[in-house]
Amino acid sequence: MNYSFGRRYRLLKTDEYSSVFALRNRKIHDLLHVSQSGDNGLGHARLGLVVSKKTAKRANKRNYMKRVIRDWFRRHRNQLPPHDYVVQVRRLFTRDNAAEAREQLARLMWKSR
Repeated sequence: MNYSFGRRYRLLKTDEYSSVFALRNRKIHDLLHVSQSGDNGLGHARLGLVVSKKTAKRANKRNYMKRVIRDWFRRHRNQLPPHDYVVQVRRLFTRDNAAEAREQLARLMWKSR
């Protein structure tokens, strides 16, 4: 099984993010906020991430949160429907509560099916 996170699995352009946000199909939890598009026509799921400086001032903390989310997505993307997902981090999470963030992400992604 290939767990890479190549360009084909990422949302890259502003228009791609905008189209997901325009549909207003959102699921919200304590730490994360997941927006989802309909079928993207590509046959596989794609992921976009939004982690603002308001959430975490230090870049290393923002990068850690993105790394955790990307890792979860890489491991589960084959089980997700071929939609575009944008995950926004609402509140800082660290190594101490990263398991909780993964659990919330799983709940939000599976609920979005």
